Amino acid sequence: MSRRFVARRSPIHGNGVFATAPIKKGEEIVEYKGTLMTHQDADVMYGDGGETGHTFLFTLNDEYLIDANRKGNTARWINHSCDPNCQALVLEAEGDDRRKDRVFIEAIRNIKPGEELTYDYGIILDVPHTARLKKVWKCLCGSPKCIGTMLKPKHGR
Repeated sequence: MSRRFVARRSPIHGNGVFATAPIKKGEEIVEYKGTLMTHQDADVMYGDGGETGHTFLFTLNDEYLIDANRKGNTARWINHSCDPNCQALVLEAEGDDRRKDRVFIEAIRNIKPGEELTYDYGIILDVPHTARLKKVWKCLCGSPKCIGTMLKPKHGR
């Protein structure tokens, strides 16, 4: 099967992932891969306040996350958008071993060749969303629906 996407420089931010062939709504595009680690290990390695505004960490579940900085694949270059054409789906594995859960990126509408693949990162930080943090996590998607930040409200927290 030929690759349906390629990573290259993005007008949104840094690198991005672009369709090289039509992708149909509902199609699974790529698995988000990297090194599995606990949230505590990630806090020790990277800090816990979201200070950089750049991360390849994907929350898998309450116990684990995927660190695409280490052994990551092309999925780590998919940029955030407030009006995305993809979504990230966490598939829970059978049984109680949460280490076996996986993340897939799926098209939520038809995507044409040349279009950049994007999904809503849905970043929730357990710290106050100060003006400085909102600037650090500024959204650059350029969509008319852009809310200006990748941070999501901490509903009920």
